[in-house]
Amino acid sequence: MCKIVSKILTFAVMEKTIKPIARFHSPLTSKFGVPRQSGIVECLRGRVVMEGEYKDPEVLRGLEDFDVIWLIWGFSMNPESHNKTARPPLLGGNTQMGVFATRAPFRPNGMGLSAVRIESIDLSSPEGPCINVLGADLTHGTPIYDIKPYLPYADCYPQARGGFTDANQWRTLDVDIPQHIASKVDDEDKTVIERLLSLDPRPHYHDSPERIYGMEYNGMDIRFVVDDRQLIVKDIVKRQR
Repeated sequence: MCKIVSKILTFAVMEKTIKPIARFHSPLTSKFGVPRQSGIVECLRGRVVMEGEYKDPEVLRGLEDFDVIWLIWGFSMNPESHNKTARPPLLGGNTQMGVFATRAPFRPNGMGLSAVRIESIDLSSPEGPCINVLGADLTHGTPIYDIKPYLPYADCYPQARGGFTDANQWRTLDVDIPQHIASKVDDEDKTVIERLLSLDPRPHYHDSPERIYGMEYNGMDIRFVVDDRQLIVKDIVKRQR
């Protein structure tokens, strides 16, 4: 309880000095299953809904001429961290790296940066002006502190080195959703679920073929097991409100 109160107070202080200008709306309501980076599940939809004094269509004027934006946001589900090192899951979770050489979600000031693709802009939404985006790695309710357009001439460095990620690639899982279970969702949700699960949302230290995992997505609980590189969906259950 003390940790929860401390976390709430930390973000209360932050919101007095760095005020959210929007909130993110996502079918992912918990950290489990969220893509480890933005852009790797391009079909994952989400919305940036403006709020407060920025709930004004004028703030989005001209944004329709851009394809990609940067979102600067807060890790609102993570506790405050002063760790100087992190153990990247890509390296098996056993190798220590300096925190600033990683994209670990536990950061000194709890700030995140994601590049997302603009699908459309809705200036007349009942909730307020919103940007419909693709490929975000944010949970539902994430505070957005700033939005900036992505500039290909300045933001793209195709020849840049990627550190330990150059020599270590994610091994995806083969996902099997039996037809009688897949029929519970539409084709779009099925595609997104398959992509999310193929990235192996389990913690790096979990490797039990008997364990049943649950991933929350779009009001559903996706229950699955993993045996070696094969992931089998056991059920898709609509969550109780």
